[in-house]
Amino acid sequence: MERIPILRMGRLLLVTIQVDMHDRLAMALQEDLTTRIVKDRANGVLIDISALDIVDSFIGRMISDTAAMAKILDAKTVLVGMQPAVAITLVELGLALEGVRTALNVELGIKMLERPD
Repeated sequence: MERIPILRMGRLLLVTIQVDMHDRLAMALQEDLTTRIVKDRANGVLIDISALDIVDSFIGRMISDTAAMAKILDAKTVLVGMQPAVAITLVELGLALEGVRTALNVELGIKMLERPD
């Protein structure tokens, strides 16, 4: 099965989703990411979805749930690169992405993660 790469940048983890997400891939990413947060003692997770044109309700919930799990593991999550069509779809589906901060791009997302709360 294919996997989404997770890159370590100091205490941050960077996930760049470059393929269409399907349910099994999203669940594998969730498991891989939570494992890496603990293993690498990461305090921040940046998820870049700029290559995604479509996010369905399941993928939206997985992103929200992953951010909640990261928070329990003491890591902040920032979602970057959201296309306007994806934002519209998420709102139409009624998905608020609780606990997920957003930024326009990777640079701004990293700045958000590096700021103390």
